[in-house]
Amino acid sequence: MSMIHDQSRRAFLKRSALLGLAGTATPFVTSLAAIGEAAAATASDYKALVCVFLYGGNDYANTLVPYDETSFAAYRAARANIGYQRDALAGSILNPAVALPGGRAYALSPSMPEMSQLFAAGKMAVALNVGTLVEPTTKTQYANRTVRLPPKLFSHNDQQSFFQASTPEGATSGWGGRIGDVFQSGNGAAALTCINTSGNAVYLTGRSAIQYAVGTGGPVALLGGSRTLYGSSSALETLRGLMTTEPGFAMASEHARISKRALDIQAQLSSALAGAPAANFPLFPSGNTLADQLKMVARMIAISQTLGLKRQVFFVSMGGFDLHDNLVAQHPGLLAKVSAAMKAFYDTTAAMGVANQVTSFTASDFGRTLQSNDDGSDHGWGGMHFVVGGAVRGQRFYGKAPIVGTNSSDDVGQGRLLPTMSVDQYAATLASWFGIDSGGLRTVLPNIGNYDASTWNEGFMG
Repeated sequence: MSMIHDQSRRAFLKRSALLGLAGTATPFVTSLAAIGEAAAATASDYKALVCVFLYGGNDYANTLVPYDETSFAAYRAARANIGYQRDALAGSILNPAVALPGGRAYALSPSMPEMSQLFAAGKMAVALNVGTLVEPTTKTQYANRTVRLPPKLFSHNDQQSFFQASTPEGATSGWGGRIGDVFQSGNGAAALTCINTSGNAVYLTGRSAIQYAVGTGGPVALLGGSRTLYGSSSALETLRGLMTTEPGFAMASEHARISKRALDIQAQLSSALAGAPAANFPLFPSGNTLADQLKMVARMIAISQTLGLKRQVFFVSMGGFDLHDNLVAQHPGLLAKVSAAMKAFYDTTAAMGVANQVTSFTASDFGRTLQSNDDGSDHGWGGMHFVVGGAVRGQRFYGKAPIVGTNSSDDVGQGRLLPTMSVDQYAATLASWFGIDSGGLRTVLPNIGNYDASTWNEGFMG
């Protein structure tokens, strides 16, 4: 055991902790530690980023529907079986503060009235044609393969990972976690820097930061949440002792320290959450799993000051968007839940007085084909996304509105959009608002240096 290199041992233990005790390990020493201390020293306020991931690949064209006459005609021609009728969109037309060039116009899905309200109130921005890229890419370059492309395009697992981590499936850290690396040393409870309410996602794993998993009711009790084990309090204490007593040899002692931290942070978080019970957050709709997760995020934000937290990154998610068929029957209901949950979350942050300090944003594997496959749409590439919060420069569209139709300069086949805003640029805009400087962006987003620095900030954050 003594021959094992310390760095290898710690790396092993970190990954073991990720699998068994997510979010409990203290920060490991990396080159980011100094960056984190410098950034955190200036973070006297509180900010939170909340990623709302829509698993399966959200259908962009029935979410943000082209509404000007020319674009709408092309939209209907491509999806006569699954597209909206124009009169059904009359109540959900988005009226931006700055008009799009060429008379372009969009309407939100009629099932998203709450997000229409956020846009009209200036609290929501629309990011047009966002997707995974390695570097700026034209259709000619794509066709000739003269640029680097994200590996395994149109694959769910790989594009989920590339959106979250800039690397296909097998990535070891994501850009949310790498943001956490920068700020965790300035947080009173470093283990609560990166919080996942929906299991595990590479997005929140840093090079040193490890995501802490909570359920919609709070932290998961490692010892079952009971004061006894099989009816015996002494048996429970014996088990606790076995888990936390350092036996004297390196790896087992480290495991015991990790277990103790896990139990301590669970107790600390449970105690703090008791002061912000779920009943104090009445705006969230029932029967909505995304709303349940966002309610938990709101409760965590409410206790951030108690725990000495200055920066937190959250991940919530919802599945069901892989609609190769039954899109008309199922997609509106999914979007209705997203809309209601995100509006309730924004309204709650406003009621708490922290709306300007909290930004939520959507993400997904990819967009889908504009062209119908009869009853649904197939895997695509670029898509439309929404950014919500008090610090958002809302009631505006950002990026380039793609030409609607097939065989256009924005289409790589069947209405699959070639992204014109990379995930890196989308993420860099959010990270810059969060407090990451230009040097830090190169660490958090390894591909950002492939873009001209003048394009790193898309402008949707104040």
